[in-house]
Amino acid sequence: MAERRLFCFGLGYSAQVFAARLAAKGWRIAGTTRDADQAAALRRQGIEAFVFDRDRPLDDPAAALGGATHVLSSVPPDAEGDPVIDRHGADLSAREEIEWAGYLSTTGVYGDRAGAWVDEDSALEPTGERGHRRLAAERAWLGLGARLGLGARGGLGARGGLPVHLFRLAGIYGPGRNALASVGTGTARRIDKPGQVFSRIHVEDIAAVLEASLRHPNPGRAYNVCDDDPAPPAEVIAYACDLLGVAPPPLVPFEQAEMSAMARSFYRDNKRVSNRRIKEELGVSLAYPDYKAGLKALLAVEKKS
Repeated sequence: MAERRLFCFGLGYSAQVFAARLAAKGWRIAGTTRDADQAAALRRQGIEAFVFDRDRPLDDPAAALGGATHVLSSVPPDAEGDPVIDRHGADLSAREEIEWAGYLSTTGVYGDRAGAWVDEDSALEPTGERGHRRLAAERAWLGLGARLGLGARGGLGARGGLPVHLFRLAGIYGPGRNALASVGTGTARRIDKPGQVFSRIHVEDIAAVLEASLRHPNPGRAYNVCDDDPAPPAEVIAYACDLLGVAPPPLVPFEQAEMSAMARSFYRDNKRVSNRRIKEELGVSLAYPDYKAGLKALLAVEKKS
């Protein structure tokens, strides 16, 4: 088998879990971070790390991207657009060896549905600025090959171009980033907004979905990445407290809660997100189909360590 090299724009929480899964199977891993010290730390782990952000593009894109067979971007858009496309879109499209490209978006592109279900065919109607930026970034990634007039590779159907797949992530949790951790640090709050639900996804299940897409590529396709059980956030905190054997914090009415503007914006959208496509098209079987399974497993690992 030809050598596989994954290049990640943005080696953050989710991308590192995915990269570790592939590294264990013999893949070469490369990617970017915004911080030089973090890049040095990643190199000590055997990762080819480069510094990148909008104001500091890759010093030598041809060398950094050379040999990359698969590309993943988790870099969020900013007020100017998508930094990866703006700085290196042409470089990516020039790499004929890229077999698969993934862009990590969010379920925020669906906007508010007053608690109703959405799937990948639902209208994209983001309610806030961050959602609108994500939708623009999705469209930019999908249009990258066609916009540059590159059709030799044949990805994205008849239009050609970079073989992009979209992954719309729900709220991410996993080791060190979960309701158990917030309860343990005393930062957990139970916000009471009747009828409000959020969808979630364990970081290991994100990696599983991405790996399944590698086996079943379908350029141009979008996938919701979430578990089976959209649930009220206060319910999740209460369950974490129950697992830890502590009293839950009191319910605070949403209107009275002290929250940052960003935190409050998350409550603007209320929807249940369907994950049927990842199961039917990619054959994914979630390791953590709901928050209870995920939190139980995380607590078990913490107890062992």
